[in-house]
Amino acid sequence: MEPNEAQELQEQAEHGEHERTLRPVAFTMSVVAVLVAVTTVLGHRTHTEAVLDQNKATDQWNYYQAHKIRASDTALTLDLLSVVTISDKDGAKKLAKGYAEHEEKWAESLKQEQEAAEAMETKVEQAEARANRFDLGEALLEIGLVITSVTLLTRRRAYWYMGIVFSLGGIISAASVLLLK
Repeated sequence: MEPNEAQELQEQAEHGEHERTLRPVAFTMSVVAVLVAVTTVLGHRTHTEAVLDQNKATDQWNYYQAHKIRASDTALTLDLLSVVTISDKDGAKKLAKGYAEHEEKWAESLKQEQEAAEAMETKVEQAEARANRFDLGEALLEIGLVITSVTLLTRRRAYWYMGIVFSLGGIISAASVLLLK
């Protein structure tokens, strides 16, 4: 065996040793990359849910407002009937009674519609809070992935451990969505 070949074999053995010591780092990076992808998808879906719920809340408030306008118009019509002299007294009383019944019905309906709109707004706030947690989790996981990748360049395990800490923070942030109501 020539001295050149012996040196090459020694270099290959050292290179193989470096590869074995970096395998856990590469595996960690793969796992974190998958977690980033999952967290990103969940965050996007949650943002979409918040936008759709906001549209529903806006529709509900519009429905409430339309009924509120009708109720106001009915009240004005009742006020007008009370001060105007009408030759057909029985017809006027019947008309006023019909408007009064509508006004009572709409008063109850308005309260229910307002509660429904407020419930939709609460749902929007909850979806936004979940989306914010997913966004924070995604950011921390990406930071963890980048810091972990520095280990491959520097061969220093401290970066791997620091990347794991950031990644755990991201996992905790994303998982904390389960604690939100």
